[in-house]
Amino acid sequence: MNGPEILQIIWGDLQRAVARHGVPPTPRSLDVSPWLAMSIMQKAIRRGREDLALNAAATLLCHAPDKLWRRIGCIAFEDIGVAGLEAVGITTAALAGKQARAALGGEWAVASCLVSELSRAPKCRAADDLLMACELHPACAEARANLPLLTTGELVALATGHGPVHERALALSYALGTNRRTIKLVSRRGEPRLVFDALCEAGWPHSIVEVAREGFSRSSEMLCPFVALLATEPSQSIRVDDELPPETMFGDVPSWALDIYSREGRAALGRFLETDAAAARWMREHVKASRRIAFLGHIVFRVEGGLAANRRRWPLADELRRQVDVERSGPERHDATEILELMRADLPLLNEVRAAITGSFRHAAETLHAHTRADAAGVHQLTAMGGRAKARRSAGSKEHSRQARRPKPHSAQKRQLSTLTPAHNRTGLLKTRTGE
Repeated sequence: MNGPEILQIIWGDLQRAVARHGVPPTPRSLDVSPWLAMSIMQKAIRRGREDLALNAAATLLCHAPDKLWRRIGCIAFEDIGVAGLEAVGITTAALAGKQARAALGGEWAVASCLVSELSRAPKCRAADDLLMACELHPACAEARANLPLLTTGELVALATGHGPVHERALALSYALGTNRRTIKLVSRRGEPRLVFDALCEAGWPHSIVEVAREGFSRSSEMLCPFVALLATEPSQSIRVDDELPPETMFGDVPSWALDIYSREGRAALGRFLETDAAAARWMREHVKASRRIAFLGHIVFRVEGGLAANRRRWPLADELRRQVDVERSGPERHDATEILELMRADLPLLNEVRAAITGSFRHAAETLHAHTRADAAGVHQLTAMGGRAKARRSAGSKEHSRQARRPKPHSAQKRQLSTLTPAHNRTGLLKTRTGE
């Protein structure tokens, strides 16, 4: 089968999935920013928290629909990957556009179906771990520097060969092109059509390659072809739940959603670094001030935000996860074991800081809303006053017009008026000069 035929079959799978879900649940929008809504949706899907994920998706669909569909597509390859290829396929098919989704029942019918499917699917974050290792792990430095010098044919040969997975992934990245993404790789123009055709000819699973091709064409995310690469790796896997730390709710927002990519989360990380917590002291001692918030954001993600329920574990995935957890921490430290343990222990303290920060943000938002309402009331009052003034001006204008239309006195009347004494004028009974 060719690519369009495969995508048509997957589209039929999506139609059946939407029909199977029936009437979509009533959406409940959260009182959060689109950035927080994206964080809540993705991390709730990782944890299998379908209820929270649906509420966050409804929020995005209402306020930022483009962000919703981009994030759903990313989640499929980043968090589900080889553990749930059918869910990845139908999610990719749904990115065909609003008109195509309308044929399936509309935006919310499709979005709620996909969020539920992704929440229930087994999880594998190996593609994301592989991407981070390729971009930042010290052991990949030589390959990062040398591979861009090869031809596309040579890169494809490496990607489809039997070398180390990091080398194969880097070769695939450069062959597809690194010039369309902001990543820590040398910019190289790629040849995506040629590369995906070559992957099919090399014997990679055709349906997975076509899904990766479609996902890459719509997102330019290297996660898409990395899922296809990992699908060629032999594996025996088990499914386990990561050990999740206690959860604290701040209104509609769970503690684990406050990451470095939201204003509230970033502010909380900065405040935490000022405390006397063991992890904060370690950071001040070992990490440059300019990198502390970014470094802490990475560490918090590894011990909290990136955790998943129903995770598919297999040897290569476990090794990639270990490399990114422990060895890819940054230039200052090549072994993050100590800070990972300290941060796990200090998560309750971080949540206290998060509670204070979210309370401050909420108070500021309520104050702003109150001022906005007061300003609106003032504008309404001024508008009303302006309307009354306009009415008075209109009435005065009409009176002036009536006076202007009155007949002017004849000459005899003028002579009679001129004989009146000044006393008459002082009484205000008569005005003979304009402006008196």
